Amino acid sequence: MHSNHLLLEEPIRMASILEPSKSSFFPAMTKIVGTLGPKSRSVEVISGCLKAGMSVARFDFSWGNPEYHQGTLENLKTAVKTTKKLCAVMLDTVGPELQVVNKSGNPISLQADGFVILTPDQEQEASSKVLPINFEGLSKAVKHGDTIFVGQYLFTGSETTSVWLEVSEVKGNDVVCVIKNSATLAGSLFTLHASQIRIELPTLSDKDKEVISTWGVQNKIDFLSLSYTRHAEDVRNAREYLSKLGDLYQTQIFAKIENIEGLTHFDEILQEADGIILSRGNLGIDLPPEKVFLFQKAALYKCNMAGKPAVVTRVVDSMTDNLRPTRAEATDVANAVLDGSDAILLGAETLRGLYPIETISTVGKICAEAEKVFNQDLYFKKTVKYVGEPMTHLESIASSAVRAAIKVKSSVIICFTSSGRAARLIAKYRPTMPVLSVVIPRLKTNQLKWSFSGAFEARQSLIVRGLFPMLADPRHPAESTSATNESILKVALDHGKASGVIKSHDRVVICQKVGDASVVKIIELED
Repeated sequence: MHSNHLLLEEPIRMASILEPSKSSFFPAMTKIVGTLGPKSRSVEVISGCLKAGMSVARFDFSWGNPEYHQGTLENLKTAVKTTKKLCAVMLDTVGPELQVVNKSGNPISLQADGFVILTPDQEQEASSKVLPINFEGLSKAVKHGDTIFVGQYLFTGSETTSVWLEVSEVKGNDVVCVIKNSATLAGSLFTLHASQIRIELPTLSDKDKEVISTWGVQNKIDFLSLSYTRHAEDVRNAREYLSKLGDLYQTQIFAKIENIEGLTHFDEILQEADGIILSRGNLGIDLPPEKVFLFQKAALYKCNMAGKPAVVTRVVDSMTDNLRPTRAEATDVANAVLDGSDAILLGAETLRGLYPIETISTVGKICAEAEKVFNQDLYFKKTVKYVGEPMTHLESIASSAVRAAIKVKSSVIICFTSSGRAARLIAKYRPTMPVLSVVIPRLKTNQLKWSFSGAFEARQSLIVRGLFPMLADPRHPAESTSATNESILKVALDHGKASGVIKSHDRVVICQKVGDASVVKIIELED
């Protein structure tokens, strides 16, 4: 771990703190993943979320049926068309998540120092004395003194809507617990988390497989968020499963690290996964609170150096019910950006929160401010040093493009790519200006029909910091002649001008393939 902070080397001028924030076409370089649900599924609200800066929509299958989520997704498609803002789709699996089932949906009041029984008998009604759960093996997994948390959507440790239990004794299949804090559980489904206990359930459950093979295939999901990833093997198994499902062989797998086991095997998981989600809600239960920041900094550093997107969760919990975040939360969002996070994931805040659009807008503004003081120079040197020599051909081109763009104060980097890899490598060096990734579709056939690739690659860059995709016209072949490149470049420049990131007399750095060679060139725009 490097101790260098990624802040500006020179002191930040106090006067600049009082300057009003400038708005731009891209709310921030850091991306925002929004979870869509009861409070954020209408076309109107989703349109507001897209305009405020959401670029990935997350569908959480630990609640709601596929029909419900399909309705939400159809509204998302409509909102994308009307706002002309691209949005990727992420399916979040349930995995080995333990749940308390409250069939009646009535609120359950639990009093501190009382007792409550966790039972696998789901025929029983949930009450202040008995909580039925969806797992037979809890009594075998826990022992006297173990800690269990129960709450809606996740326990944060500070609310009266979640409860902290301590195992008193095990009676057959039932687990008798002492209640440590008074709380009222509201809703029909609560998450149960046994701290530092291995739960013998598959990471990709049969229910998950069914949802992926139907809803996932039908909607060509861009990302699979693999809940409770514990080993690299979990990612390999999920990838093998996706590879047999038509277009889903292109779906990227983001490993969700949410317990000690995933943390222990972090390095191997990072090698296998396409990206990482640091699920700080559950991790904050498995880890002592004073260790969470250390994991965040170490994990983000590793993701950055590997050039894989890192997503941080649970940043503005209080905005679920309030219009403003707490000071600590605002600072936390900024620190996630300074630590190197690619995206911020909003869960309950947009799913059932009262202010989904305002939350996205607020988080975007904080990210933009943090990006202004992100020490790119230090980060660049650190990344180059980590990559070492000799660099691969692509890595060398990517780092050169970023260095050139910074030296000539380019307003934007334009990268022509068909797989998206070159653009992701440029973004890995965290340039201070946006990277327009012009994805050139490839024509392919399965002997029965022709189709274009490119849509997946374009949408998947919507989770990478600083990367903004556009799809080129498929009539332009990827193998470049100067004429086709010029016409695609004109489209990209026009897009940049329309979105306000390019003005006349600006310098622009272009990264492209010409024949077998990769070329970085600098152009200065005329009027």
